[in-house]
Amino acid sequence: MSRNFGVAEILGAEAIGQPGQRRFRIFVQSERDSALMWMEKEQLNSLSLALDRFLAQVTDGQILRTEAQAGSRPIASGIPADFPTQPTYEFQVGQIKINYDEGSTQFLLSAVPLQIVLERDEPQVTMNEEQAISFLFTHRQAQHLSSTIAQVVVSGRPVCPLCRTPLDGGPHACIKQNGHREIIQIPEADEDE
Repeated sequence: MSRNFGVAEILGAEAIGQPGQRRFRIFVQSERDSALMWMEKEQLNSLSLALDRFLAQVTDGQILRTEAQAGSRPIASGIPADFPTQPTYEFQVGQIKINYDEGSTQFLLSAVPLQIVLERDEPQVTMNEEQAISFLFTHRQAQHLSSTIAQVVVSGRPVCPLCRTPLDGGPHACIKQNGHREIIQIPEADEDE
């Protein structure tokens, strides 16, 4: 059976680890429950974009997305020190749903965990809808969460401006430039010459 947390008192996002090896999570705490929801970077970024679209729609364009720039603002401090060390729930997110309640003017986020089950010694990944959690949050919390996610996402490795692939410091063969710019191999000189 899914669990409704009620109204979120603490809501944020953070990355754990070094660039290139980071893990991403959302943390939420209400009066009665707390959760750590782990997700992929793309899932986190998609959540930020969806929140921005909702905010623009429900405020008639008064709240618009502001693009985060690496190093432009300090990254949000992450999980608060008083957040429970053993949250009520901790899981890898399989699916996220966002709804908006016009009556309460609050957002509702539902997260469904992934579950790995062994069937004939083969791991099977399924979504466990019975263990889903949901919580309400305000416009201000939605805007702050989206902004924090944007900061967290761009704070990792720099990305190629054309193909958005992370740059690791070495040569980069951009797929967007394939066929547009010839890659020239310089032959190594013989030592006898």
